[in-house]
Amino acid sequence: MPAGPRPTGPKAFDRRLLAPAAVVVLTALAATGCSSGSSSSSSSSASSSSGTAGSASASAGASGSAAGRPGGGNQLQSDYQRVIKDVLPSVVQITTATGLGSGIVYDDKGDIVTNAHVVGTATSFTVTLAGSTKALDATLVAGYPDSDLAVIRLSNPPGGLRPAAFGDSTKVELGQITLAMGSPLGLASSVTQGIVSATGRTVSEPRTEGSPGAVIGNMVQTSAAINPGNSGGALVNLDSQVIGINTLAATEPEANGAAAPGIGFAIPASTVTSIADQLIKDGKVTNSGRAALGITARTYLDQNYRPAGAVVVAVVDGGPAASAGLQPGDVITRIGDTPVDSLNSLTTALASLAPGSKVTVTYSRDGRSTTAEVTLGTLATP
Repeated sequence: MPAGPRPTGPKAFDRRLLAPAAVVVLTALAATGCSSGSSSSSSSSASSSSGTAGSASASAGASGSAAGRPGGGNQLQSDYQRVIKDVLPSVVQITTATGLGSGIVYDDKGDIVTNAHVVGTATSFTVTLAGSTKALDATLVAGYPDSDLAVIRLSNPPGGLRPAAFGDSTKVELGQITLAMGSPLGLASSVTQGIVSATGRTVSEPRTEGSPGAVIGNMVQTSAAINPGNSGGALVNLDSQVIGINTLAATEPEANGAAAPGIGFAIPASTVTSIADQLIKDGKVTNSGRAALGITARTYLDQNYRPAGAVVVAVVDGGPAASAGLQPGDVITRIGDTPVDSLNSLTTALASLAPGSKVTVTYSRDGRSTTAEVTLGTLATP
């Protein structure tokens, strides 16, 4: 399940708090609920209490504030049902040999966008459309694990595919009502509700067999329940627009990795459409949209063998760092106001910034601390 940040601000998220929201294929379903393994050990405790599209029961919690106004609760319930009717047909279940997740119909040619950790190393899939039990074959178009996104394509797209409408994620605001759609624990076409809890979050995913441990910036935090199997599904606003792809949910290390309710994360729609368009057109990402210093680095250990920065191993000729005077051997300790004590924290700090922005880099050379103004470049793609 996806995870969230500590309440300490925009610094790197504790990797132990995160788990991908993909799930292994559902093997048992009891009358009182469901049981399933998970693609990561920390997500197996996720509950299966999310409401389904048919019941619209998810509206009960959010409609409470409107219940005091004549017709208020009924109007909100009608809004939920309208959005579900509009968008749920665009949300599919994706099954691989080892697990399952969700996806969103991207166009009428059969392209489906999902998380790279749902795809994993597979190149062929079965896809089940909403409201259908027929399994359709699909193959991999391409993936971009650095942003945890991938596109697969139906081999024989049926008529009447319903591509989703993607909204402008720069207009997402705190408090907006959201619906999360997908296949939590293998329960296809399920819907949960919540609000936008925060925007602009930078999250470090855990490194697992299905995920390379991507650092993703500008994520949308939501209180809508995101459980294993929801990965790749849609986070939707009340205008029936996808504002993000459900990707991570918080787990609590002090509770043996149990789910932390109400803390989920979605990759913003602007990132999704930019990456998906490139994967469909070119079969790869040619413009990552991610900031870079133009260096190769590793974690620097001080004399007590504790992480104390990111040491520059190599500098790209003519790149941002080289132009600002950084050299191999320099130890970066801060990006702007964000402390850097490891390669991971450097990557996380850069993920929250945009190419072309100017930032003050604090670094140590020969034991002396100094600064440089760097205009960030764009992270190169494979």
